[in-house]
Amino acid sequence: MATIHSSKTRPFASHNTVTPCTRTHQIGALALVIITFFLTRIFDQSLNSSSFSIPTSGQYRFKNDVVRFFDSGGSIFWPQRGYGTHLSLKIYVYDENEIDGLKHLLYGRDGKISPDSCVKGQWGTQVKIHRMLLQSRFRTRKKEEADLFFVPAYPKCVRVMGGLNDKEINQTYVKVLSQMPYFRLSGGRNHIFVFPSGAGAHLFKSWATYLNRSIILTPEGDRTDKRDTSAFNTWKDIIIPGNIDDGMTTHGSRIVESLPLSKRKHLANYFGRAQGKVGRLRLIELSKQYPDKLECPELKFSGPDKLGKKEYFEHLRNAKFCLAPRGESSWTLRFYESFFVECIPVILSDQAELPFQNVIDYSQISIKWPSTHIGTELLDYLESIPDKDIEEMIARGQKIRCLFAYTPESDSCSAFNAIMWELQRKVRQFHQSSETFWLHNRTIVNRNLVEFSKWKPPMPLP
Repeated sequence: MATIHSSKTRPFASHNTVTPCTRTHQIGALALVIITFFLTRIFDQSLNSSSFSIPTSGQYRFKNDVVRFFDSGGSIFWPQRGYGTHLSLKIYVYDENEIDGLKHLLYGRDGKISPDSCVKGQWGTQVKIHRMLLQSRFRTRKKEEADLFFVPAYPKCVRVMGGLNDKEINQTYVKVLSQMPYFRLSGGRNHIFVFPSGAGAHLFKSWATYLNRSIILTPEGDRTDKRDTSAFNTWKDIIIPGNIDDGMTTHGSRIVESLPLSKRKHLANYFGRAQGKVGRLRLIELSKQYPDKLECPELKFSGPDKLGKKEYFEHLRNAKFCLAPRGESSWTLRFYESFFVECIPVILSDQAELPFQNVIDYSQISIKWPSTHIGTELLDYLESIPDKDIEEMIARGQKIRCLFAYTPESDSCSAFNAIMWELQRKVRQFHQSSETFWLHNRTIVNRNLVEFSKWKPPMPLP
């Protein structure tokens, strides 16, 4: 009877017998947990302690987002292909006292130009990137372990403020480069230079001879400064954002705050000098025909009518669309400023190149309009866009504008960290040039078979 009763209450018991949990099982489970914990710690420590990891495919938002974030919404998703899974860079920053002549590129021939005066204005990236690298966790003080080398110089500022003329800038760069054995070793391929203005690397007239292999950080990706040749090479160089006033990019209270669309006086605006440029002159004429739709005053840069910093941004925020025509060169700071007053930028510069296009879909946060069609059709088009669509574009722009701000490296989303990702993509395992040779035992020598450790500056440059 017991057997029959057992078979009814425990059907298929012979196939589902539960093994009792013994002390041996408990000890084994505990050991497995401990081993897993320590293996995880070892793996974590093998990664750069300061790195930003890239999530797996299931951790970022939809593909049609303007930019991909972690689920937490903090760090930007950089595509793994070509970049790696985390930031792991070692950058050597040349010291101003290390190389004869380098101080002249920083402070002028008389040493009287202050870096604080150079950090102001749209070209301040030349100073900010240098300062951030000096404090960066990616900085190394050992040349032999460096992935890349940063050459600090403020040529745009020094030239504008009369510290060096064009000829002196050229001569000083050549003198500086001839004292860098590692520059000679790689042919300049692992050396970084910042040229922050529309002139780009043309500030150094002989750039095509000496820097045609080096990494150039510049906001200008097109034919520059009235010249017919571009110093920008999409294979090796990096487009960076221009320098926006810190008072607009801080996390706290800004110089001005944005206005609701309903309170903005104009459909569009443009604030800048005409400079004799066709596109800018067309906008000025258009504003005279439609003053209620387009605000386009002639800006004064001196005298009682000069717009102050706060006044400038107060005007800029007072339109739904901020027009960004080309000037002496293709790039324009207004494109970046517009995101911080929450105005949709309209690019009227056909050759303009934009930064970080591997992670940003600019078609979702801006408009690019043919510069050959600046007229009433442009205003009619902008007027036809519903406020709902404008607000959605502004909201998307709010997400990514952190990539245009040169804020501390501790900010997971910043222009500096974005540049580090792009620089990591440029790192090579091996460097060589037409004047670099190697032997069977991996000894690097020059054309005269002199070992690298014995190279003495000044060295001949190509």
